Amino acid sequence: MNLSEVPPRATRTARIGVLVVAYNAANTLARTIQRIPPALMDRLEEVFIFDDHSTDNTYERMREHLDREPIRKVTLFRNPKNLRYGGNQKRGYRYAIERGLDYVVLLHGDGQYKPEVMEQLLEPCERGEADMVLGSRMMPGGQPLKGGMPLYKFVGNKILTGLENKILGMNLSEFHSGYRVYSCAALKQIPFDLCSDDWHFDTEILIQFLARGLRIAERSIPTYYGDEICYVNGMSYAYHCLESAVAYRLHQWNWRKVPKFDLSR
Repeated sequence: MNLSEVPPRATRTARIGVLVVAYNAANTLARTIQRIPPALMDRLEEVFIFDDHSTDNTYERMREHLDREPIRKVTLFRNPKNLRYGGNQKRGYRYAIERGLDYVVLLHGDGQYKPEVMEQLLEPCERGEADMVLGSRMMPGGQPLKGGMPLYKFVGNKILTGLENKILGMNLSEFHSGYRVYSCAALKQIPFDLCSDDWHFDTEILIQFLARGLRIAERSIPTYYGDEICYVNGMSYAYHCLESAVAYRLHQWNWRKVPKFDLSR
């Protein structure tokens, strides 16, 4: 047999999961899941929803919906107590790792991020070009103001991202998107359990990827702001994001030991 007759080596299909974090999303959760494109749903291993002990019957209403209209590959969990935004993600990533998944997509149950563009975020990871992909509303095509982002949030996002880039030596268009894809192999390399349980978890895990030398990519996503309720205290959030960035830089300068950022190879 000559080389031209050797059959190509089979490529293993990546196992992809979607972590849906939900808190008081009773009116949007089912519709958000249903918007995942059918062709992509065919490729997904599982869509796992973690309701963070909502007070509006999110879990009960989603359970009723699934009993009435089953959605394939969807599993639903309710945290026995409120773990907060970061704590809920930690539980979801541990679950993804335990399930042996290759990639996990973070999707919010309030419908603010479009499930329809999920495949675009997955592409860099699946091509082996990135360990984390951020969906950016600030890149060309995102049109944040036309998508309903309040002007004060747009300005605040720009200023905060600029400061974080300066402190961390990065050049991201946006630090504050909650629409992301992570390689589970990369998640295993970082102590994400040491990150905050609060809203700035997203910033701290990004810093951990930077500290570990992992590859971070961005893709443009459309902006949509509806009538969802925002639970974030903007000033406190901005303070803690900058505090985390400064803590990382101080750790790099050996002025202060920060175990969650002690990740040099």
